[in-house]
Amino acid sequence: MTVKQLGLPELVDACAELGVRNVGTWREPVQAYGVEKAAALLRDAGLTVTTHCRGGFLTALEAAERTAALDDNKRAVDEAVTLGTDVLVLVSGGLPAGSHDLAGARERIAEGLGVLAPYAAERGVRLAIEPLHPMYAADRCVVSTLAQALDIAERFPAEQVGVCVDTYHIWWDDQAPAQLARAGAQGRIATFQLADWTTPLPEGVLNGRGQLGDGAIDLRYWRDLVERHGYTGPVEVELFNDGLWARDGREVLAETAARFTRHAVRE
Repeated sequence: MTVKQLGLPELVDACAELGVRNVGTWREPVQAYGVEKAAALLRDAGLTVTTHCRGGFLTALEAAERTAALDDNKRAVDEAVTLGTDVLVLVSGGLPAGSHDLAGARERIAEGLGVLAPYAAERGVRLAIEPLHPMYAADRCVVSTLAQALDIAERFPAEQVGVCVDTYHIWWDDQAPAQLARAGAQGRIATFQLADWTTPLPEGVLNGRGQLGDGAIDLRYWRDLVERHGYTGPVEVELFNDGLWARDGREVLAETAARFTRHAVRE
């Protein structure tokens, strides 16, 4: 998504030029290209798929909507298997229209995972609950902190349900370091993502993630912290940014790789 202006073949070529060997996939462009075809393209290029994104949206009240959401998540799991990744990232879902019941919405997420976690585990896929910044709680994700994500994840075996740690969403939370220790002790850090926090936020706030090094987040600190608590997997950069998307995608990818080295790699 950082360079969503690139089609998958262009992305593969750009990664090859830069020596990037890992990619996190997003469902919509993969589906548009064809899941099997995308898997073959990435595999033949020697690219490893780190995670598939996104499942979730499990907070609906109506039975038919909940069934549809579960079915869609099962398809997402199957896509992850085809792509060769063992992590599906979950954006849990916001409040249903007219509802004010945050606790009830979070409980429905756990109920949904009761169906999905065994399904995914049977296929070798781990679910990663991603807490999103509280500004998204109403419409996108009622899970706003690592503590809330872990409270849900802990109902399931660690090999079935972990958490996605994204600097953009947790950097502000003074309890996050302690919760990372909690997650690490249980082996629940399933994936780690970087984005910076810049202001002012754009209208709608969704596409305001800053390029690495442009904002307020100490990215190297958070990388060191997750690794200190046992995370040894790949580090993803996930930027939703209209300004970056309007630029040449290869240029943005090269810039992002350079910024990663400058701001997230130990000196």
